[in-house]
Amino acid sequence: MESFKRKTPEELLLSISKLHLGRLKIYIGAVSGSGKTYHMLREGRSLKEQGIDVVMCAVSTMQRPETVEQVGDLERIPSIHWMKDGAEKKDLNLDALLERNPEVVLVDGLAHRNRKEAKFPTRMEDIRFLLNRGISIITTVNVYELEGVKELAKKLTGVEVGETVPDNTLEAADEVVLIDATPEMLLSRAAEGHVRLRRGSTFFKHGNLAVLRELSLRLMAEGVNESLDKYREELGLVGPSGATERILVSAQYHWNGSIYVRRGQQIAKRLNGELMVVTFVNKERELSKDEATFRRSIIKLAEKVGGEFEELPLCSRRSLPKILVRYALDHKVTRIVLGHSKQNRWQELWQGSIVHDMLKQTRNIDVFVVADRAEHEGERILPAKLTKPQEEAELFRRLSSLEVERKIQQIRRGRFKVYIGAAPGVGKTYTMLREGNDLLKKGIKVLVGLLETHGRKETLAQVGGLELIPRKVIDYRGTRLEEMDTEEIIRLNPEVVLIDELAHTNVPGSKNKKRYEDVLEILAAGISVISTVNVQHLESLNDAVEQITGVRVRETVPDHILRLADEVQLIDVTPQSLQQRMREGKIYAMDKVDQALGHFFKTGNLIALRELALREIADDVDERLESWERSSSLRGPWRRKEVICVCIDSSPHAERLIRRGFRIAYRLKAAWYVTYVQQEHAALTEELSLRLEQLKKLTDRLGGTFEVLGAVRRKEIPELLVRRADEHQATQIIIGQSRLSFWRELRKGSIVKRLLRRARHIDVLVVADYDRLQPAAAQEPIG
Repeated sequence: MESFKRKTPEELLLSISKLHLGRLKIYIGAVSGSGKTYHMLREGRSLKEQGIDVVMCAVSTMQRPETVEQVGDLERIPSIHWMKDGAEKKDLNLDALLERNPEVVLVDGLAHRNRKEAKFPTRMEDIRFLLNRGISIITTVNVYELEGVKELAKKLTGVEVGETVPDNTLEAADEVVLIDATPEMLLSRAAEGHVRLRRGSTFFKHGNLAVLRELSLRLMAEGVNESLDKYREELGLVGPSGATERILVSAQYHWNGSIYVRRGQQIAKRLNGELMVVTFVNKERELSKDEATFRRSIIKLAEKVGGEFEELPLCSRRSLPKILVRYALDHKVTRIVLGHSKQNRWQELWQGSIVHDMLKQTRNIDVFVVADRAEHEGERILPAKLTKPQEEAELFRRLSSLEVERKIQQIRRGRFKVYIGAAPGVGKTYTMLREGNDLLKKGIKVLVGLLETHGRKETLAQVGGLELIPRKVIDYRGTRLEEMDTEEIIRLNPEVVLIDELAHTNVPGSKNKKRYEDVLEILAAGISVISTVNVQHLESLNDAVEQITGVRVRETVPDHILRLADEVQLIDVTPQSLQQRMREGKIYAMDKVDQALGHFFKTGNLIALRELALREIADDVDERLESWERSSSLRGPWRRKEVICVCIDSSPHAERLIRRGFRIAYRLKAAWYVTYVQQEHAALTEELSLRLEQLKKLTDRLGGTFEVLGAVRRKEIPELLVRRADEHQATQIIIGQSRLSFWRELRKGSIVKRLLRRARHIDVLVVADYDRLQPAAAQEPIG
């Protein structure tokens, strides 16, 4: 859907001028050796096979065998060689390139600085010169070579960077693709001599590689989010996309204001969201001395924690909820943070409740109500810093026999690697097969346990010398169905087995219900597994994916399976490239292309899913980094002990609340409980029993504790829930937005309102209903 807005004369001229410009594509990675040049050369050869005139100049293969192999028959334009500090440098030969006038030039090292007598001082300026003459460029850069990242990289890793490119370089590119590489893969390449290490280099330490990897993932996610916002604005879509978090704190100029800002900052930090702070001010009344002091403190605090601060005019107390919700929608906020009301029930009825009025008006936006802890924690701006636990003492504690057995099982277990992508067709299976062949060349016994090519010729060509294990035939109701033969894999006992589509549900009659359970069995037998999955299949992201795409994904894999993996690597592809592959019939059969492009493979869906994948893997890197070396975690340690209580009913929204509870608990390192209250007069039907069993299984699968409480009357439910939360020493209650109409709420009473009134000593997150902004796709995508 294109915007109907007429272009201005300036926009028309810009569009015409762009027709004559070359196209700029940048491959970005965490460090040298991550595979940027490999992928650039591979794309160059692919373009040449399609009849595009491609040459290479100033490309450094570093004599890495797999990179040298990708050069193939590509034409090389000689570069200009010169020496600096005893090291050989290569400048682009602009005259030779202009004379040759190819359609595409492949060139390494975007941050390179030229010799003094060169036409331009930097390679970036060389590239602009060629682009202006209609020559397209594909090039490479490391994340720490971006000017805005340079100082942060130095602070976190101690790495000094000389040559950089301006911050807006990535924005100027037509396409930017991240080449993700795990620290384990990079360290393995270095050990095999495929990565040339500079003397005294501190890059190739596990902690530093993880930090730089996370920086590249987050940087890409921010860039993708900007393009998603722009796309949604063109379509006139309002509200959050579901791919990223934006936290809005509503504070006033008093003691608790600083507590709300700090709580908002903690949430934004752990969820990797942006933070905004607003206050409402009556412009006709001058601030008191105390209020002026608090104003300065809150502005200073917001600046310190990286939040945007804005004062909004206060017309009347009754209009405040409407203004706040409108502001949140305009700024694509996903969560509003504000304080608990101090009013009693009659005051709320007479004066109106800001929290309750907001809950009536919000859709797609969660409301987080912060407990008033001033009397318990003191009136302060900075939170208390807890003492570090005595981790060293644990090293001297004798292990129990059960712990010894568990450690032995972990040692025996095979290694587990997962390739993850934003959507089908990004190249997960292709890359998995390529790695399998690389391992085979090193003398490692590799077999293919289960392969799904979906008719993709490029993928099938990557099988190479790999042996496929025949599938097991299962007779189900007179139909012969095929499934992976787990028993045969274990009997053959390869060193590594490749298994596609981790989230697959096995055919009825199989030993295990899900393929990931087969994988766990294979790992326990000491066989290493390399597998694939799409981000849409992660259990806790099920609701976010439905909000983004309108598709409820049925096949999911519990998040802890991904955490179990020794390596998780992202395969990144831009939406434009993915859609082009689709049009060429490289993902689905041609008769399914139009339907896919009109539904799941819409541009907005693909941008949002790409951002979701980038942020999810960045979070995974951070969690691993935090356990590896807590001081290096980009988000910092979560210093406060948290306990989460999720309150559910038996409605279809219950799963969404459970998944939300899990994601929050996981990021806060919190224990979490799911509580359902059964009214004693209500019959426990067979249907309700089955429903509760489903919810319990989901909770168990995600690592929570499920419990059922009994209540005589409906009015007792809020009191019972809060009492249970107190018993668990809960710091946060999660509950769904009330769906009762005004008259039903008046007759029956609102559980949410009563709970908010009763739980003022606990933070309460009210999870919003959301309206689908896009029609549901006809079916869930495959691959």
